[in-house]
Amino acid sequence: MITILTVDDSRTMRDMLRLVLVDAHFTVVQAVDGVHGLEVLQQSEPDVIITDINMPNLDGFGFIEEVRRTSRHGATPILVLSTEGDTEKKQRARQAGATGWIVKPFDPVKLVDAVRRVAA
Repeated sequence: MITILTVDDSRTMRDMLRLVLVDAHFTVVQAVDGVHGLEVLQQSEPDVIITDINMPNLDGFGFIEEVRRTSRHGATPILVLSTEGDTEKKQRARQAGATGWIVKPFDPVKLVDAVRRVAA
C-alpha cells in the first residue's frame, strides 16, 4: 500500500486530497504546515510527499529543504501542489529537492497518475 503525506494549511485542500487519494486506494497522512509535516515524518514513512508552498510557520521551500537534509527521507519523491506556477518558483522548488510541480486546482486523475509515476 502506498502512503502519501499531504502538507497544506488549507483544510479544504487537505480534505480534497484525502478524498481523491483514498479513492485511489492510497493511505493518507496529513500535516497543516511545514513544521507539522516534519513532526509527522518522525512517525511515518510516506512513499510520496505532496506539499503546498505558501504556508505559515515553515513554507514549502523550507519544508522540502529540511526533508532533503535527512537521510531517512532524502530520496522520498516530493510533489509541489500550489496555486503558484511561475518558472522562478518551480526552479527554486527543484533546487530545494522537489520531484515535480502540480498547479491548483488539480485534476484528480493527473494527480493520481503523478503519484503513481513517482512512487514506482
